[in-house]
Amino acid sequence: MNRMIDIFSVLGHRLAAFGKTPDTVEVVRRAAVENPWFLPQEIIRAVKAIRCEMLERQRLEAWAGAYPPVRTPKRVLVVMAGNIPLVGFFDLLCVLASGHACRVKPSSKDTVLIGYVVDLLRTIDPAIPLRMAEQGERPDAVIATGSDNANRYFRMLFGGIPSLLRGSRQSVAVLSGRETAAELSGLEEDIFSYSGLGCRNVSLLFLPRGYLPELRCTALNEKYRRNYLRERALLRMRRMPFVDLDGAVLCEDRSFPAALSRIHYTFYDSLADVEAWLAAHDDRLQCVVSQCVRHSRRVAFGRAQHPGLTDYADDVDTMRFLGTI
Repeated sequence: MNRMIDIFSVLGHRLAAFGKTPDTVEVVRRAAVENPWFLPQEIIRAVKAIRCEMLERQRLEAWAGAYPPVRTPKRVLVVMAGNIPLVGFFDLLCVLASGHACRVKPSSKDTVLIGYVVDLLRTIDPAIPLRMAEQGERPDAVIATGSDNANRYFRMLFGGIPSLLRGSRQSVAVLSGRETAAELSGLEEDIFSYSGLGCRNVSLLFLPRGYLPELRCTALNEKYRRNYLRERALLRMRRMPFVDLDGAVLCEDRSFPAALSRIHYTFYDSLADVEAWLAAHDDRLQCVVSQCVRHSRRVAFGRAQHPGLTDYADDVDTMRFLGTI
């Protein structure tokens, strides 16, 4: 485990200049060409978040030290999503930090960045038990993330081996009406960073009755804007009420929106009612942005897309799972 802490803390130092040196500028360019949803500045933002939240030595030591090392290393396949840059990195880190060997199956939408990180880790330590998965290779266990349809496929494909499978989830924000300008600015980031494509991006707002915050759409991707223009035209054609944020639309609805660039809001009369709704829909929630409700996956405004080492997806401890296989 100490060896992995050394390797990943070195990785953190190596990534400090990411996006500033000629070779990493080229990596950013290639990743943005591969996936036009990845804006260069958001690729750099994702790498910085990983470096600051997951790769500092003291944080790694405190986190990894809470788990006993595995006695028998296994081959663990990590099947990664590609909705936001390097979204599968934390699973890779967990597998290696736990003492297992990692086989990586990147999303076709995020091969450049994951390939760069894998190559960098192998440069830091050529003996690291990490490589890309090979066709037909049968792992001892699997961690896979994807859509609900992909999740059903994973259950059939990996039946009979230990598996941690994740489907689609979304995130909400619960406001008190007393949020500061800085907190509302953070909420805008929670909604619009990475074009709202992450499961940790907020897409549903709970508001005290009569309160509607002034929000600015900060999404920068032209593909997102085209979604907004189409969604706005549909709402107008159907004569449905909405708030135009000049880049996204706000619609009153107590459900998760199906369309990108559409954010739903609903009013509440008591926080107890909100907490009951959150409990009833927990299997669809990733995180809750708020300062006024209790929830096991609550995060502060502006922090939804800055998960730390203990912010496990779906509230399932990945390291504990890896310790049982």
